[in-house]
Amino acid sequence: MGQLLCCVQVNQASVGIRERWGKYEEALEPGCHCVFWCFGSNVAGTLTMRVQQLDVHCETKTKDNVFVTIVASIQYTVVREHAKEAYYKLSRIHCHHHFGKLSRSCKALQNPNRRKM
Repeated sequence: MGQLLCCVQVNQASVGIRERWGKYEEALEPGCHCVFWCFGSNVAGTLTMRVQQLDVHCETKTKDNVFVTIVASIQYTVVREHAKEAYYKLSRIHCHHHFGKLSRSCKALQNPNRRKM
């Protein structure tokens, strides 16, 4: 996304995040937009609206003292109406697994590429 002559292109299946003087202003739909950088506006980044997959590896101990490793595949997508929350607030994903009598809370999943999507 180049900002030549205040024109910005947001790719299909993406949402752009427009800020003015560092504060969230709006989510930009796919297409061409005028972002007047001389008045403090810029595109902070983009979010993809495509379905993404996250593989979670959790190791836990059962009630009979056996260690097991569970792999859970989580598919998620960002809802267009909640793009602001997904871009600024979503830094940790909390998942809770229940497999019969086995329960394990996994909360160490952090998205290091949050601002680069």
